[in-house]
Amino acid sequence: MGDISSSNGNGSGLLGDGRRKSCWYEEEIEQNLRWCFALNSILHTGSSQYQDIALLDTKPFGKALVLDGKLQSAEMDEFIYHESLVHPALLHHQNPKHIFIMGGGEGSTAREILRHRTVERVVMCDIDQEVVDFCKSHLLANKEAFFDPRLHVVINDARAELEKRKDKFDVIVGDLADPIEGGPCYKLYTKSFYEETLKPRLNQGGIFVTQAGPAGVFSHTEVFSCIYNTLRHVFRYVVPYSAHIPSYADTWGWVMASDSPFTLDAEKLDSRIRQRIEGENRYVDGETFASASILSKAVRKSLAKETQLYTEGTAKFIYGHGNCTNIAST
Repeated sequence: MGDISSSNGNGSGLLGDGRRKSCWYEEEIEQNLRWCFALNSILHTGSSQYQDIALLDTKPFGKALVLDGKLQSAEMDEFIYHESLVHPALLHHQNPKHIFIMGGGEGSTAREILRHRTVERVVMCDIDQEVVDFCKSHLLANKEAFFDPRLHVVINDARAELEKRKDKFDVIVGDLADPIEGGPCYKLYTKSFYEETLKPRLNQGGIFVTQAGPAGVFSHTEVFSCIYNTLRHVFRYVVPYSAHIPSYADTWGWVMASDSPFTLDAEKLDSRIRQRIEGENRYVDGETFASASILSKAVRKSLAKETQLYTEGTAKFIYGHGNCTNIAST
């Protein structure tokens, strides 16, 4: 991640002509395209063995968690991402009791899973103790989830943890960081991992769901189409879906996969929402998921033609990085 600072070096935060400087977060999301927004303050910066960590107070999106220079979630719209990641898979499962989360250190995925009345046990496996501790301390919206007795936090590499465990799960959720070159997570998007490690840990009728990167008309070829095609070679039934997330400045994608068919229509999903979920969803209902799983013509055609499999030797990575800069206010 780039250097973070909030003044011009003289401690005053003013330019020579008396104008005050504003601090901005800027992320390069593709070559020749950057996304930036103003900050109220930089709440915390640090680093762990695995990645740089920052918590920013942004003007348009509230508190935002940034790892390795990539925005992970923002207070104002994280519910779109996390409801979309969690609820379709758990609702399509007949009776989800035991759930495994790969990653998810910020706690939001666990929060949404624990709203399901059927859930008895959730294992959240994140490689980075510092991120988990940081989020426990700073993200108040997830504090209750971290202290729910059904949640068991394990600090380990998800592959190593799944390989050594003997128990199986009804749903496995991939809430991993984006596959960034040199990052800790890209090997957990590979065909060999899905086939040899993850799938054997699912119960009969089990469902796997993962975040799968940008899914816009122009951005879906970064990793979304490749992850989708890889899962098609591992599971019998695979459903890609997407939603626009304002703080990401793009449409985002998820892929749900199982060897059992996904048969619920919007009405049945709504019925299960009423029966199973504590509180009211802000984003996901039956019609929303039905809409989310109908991709645009351009993306559908591209996914149908995708031939690349995600392997360690042919890994694809998300472009970009972010930093904070001082820009004179106007």
